[in-house]
Amino acid sequence: MVSTNLNSQPVHSKRNTKTFNHPQRFIEGWYWALPSHKLRRGKVKPVSLMGRELAVYRGTDGQVVAIDAYCPHMGAHLAEGKVEEDGLRCFFHNWKFDAEGDCIDIPCSGEAFPVKQKTWQTAEKYGMIWIWTGKTPEQPLPFVPELEGEECHSVFGSRFVKNCHPNVVMINAIDAHHFNTVHDFPVEIVFEKQELSENAVTFSNITRGGEDSLFLKLIRRFYKNAVTYNMCYWYGSTGTVTVGPDFLHFHIMFTLRLVEGGKAEGQTLLITKKRPGIHGWLFNRIVLLLTKLVGNYFAKGDTKIFQTIKFDLKTPTKADQSILQFIQHVEKQKAIAWGSWKEIQATWGDGEHNLRKRLEKEIND
Repeated sequence: MVSTNLNSQPVHSKRNTKTFNHPQRFIEGWYWALPSHKLRRGKVKPVSLMGRELAVYRGTDGQVVAIDAYCPHMGAHLAEGKVEEDGLRCFFHNWKFDAEGDCIDIPCSGEAFPVKQKTWQTAEKYGMIWIWTGKTPEQPLPFVPELEGEECHSVFGSRFVKNCHPNVVMINAIDAHHFNTVHDFPVEIVFEKQELSENAVTFSNITRGGEDSLFLKLIRRFYKNAVTYNMCYWYGSTGTVTVGPDFLHFHIMFTLRLVEGGKAEGQTLLITKKRPGIHGWLFNRIVLLLTKLVGNYFAKGDTKIFQTIKFDLKTPTKADQSILQFIQHVEKQKAIAWGSWKEIQATWGDGEHNLRKRLEKEIND
């Protein structure tokens, strides 16, 4: 269990962690760029993603391409240009780049130069265009573990901006004690952690309890084991929540990205398993409406905290065990720099080395 010794070396999130809550660093992974319906065939959009300017376009073949925004000729923004088949032509001097970023036409010279513009891997899921911020995707798009391999039906929930780092927003969902203090949940929550991969981790509630609560007595008949509350984190900034009775689970995805000043911009996605036929479609509409209400409940009461918080975990307690585990999970992943998207070498100074050891000790004690 986590040590409660208040005299132990404090965990200062900004000063001692390598990546967690760092305003200029984030985890290499998949991040949402824009809704799919906002990018029609043959159109291009400017996208600013974690300090990097991109031109994102959809070729006439329907494929989405993300390319560095500024033309290597004179620096014109390529989103001012036009899409031609599966390529993009700069508005300024009409240089054309294909879907791999190779320059294939320069009208004034009659031939192309051996110039290559950086492109980034894209994917589409949940009605959203996603961009991989590294060289080659090493892990899948975020998904709900319970729905792995299932075809899903999803709709957009709320779009939001929080006045703190995405990592800090994420830990709220596994801040065990705040369920009692903020949401008046009548039972102590204890999470069990499971690493799914280098970039994905789950936290599942394993407690029953609540024998003195009328509310829990009423809902207990719908749960064979512990009350279902499962969180799955991807790349430290996208989280999926699974809640609900045994016969019907609700799934919510909160996907965030780092913006200027170390703040978070996020999109809520409501997800359910796709069910066949018109009756399945109608049932899904009802499920997604109920999912929205569940999501609103989780958001209620926490919003003002994220507008004023200056996160600094100085005195961790036993109830903070899952938060410490999440910090450790983030610290183990590949970090890249804001703007350049270059990998930050995992070199630990004395203070960071001590923190890493302390996190391991507090989690495993």
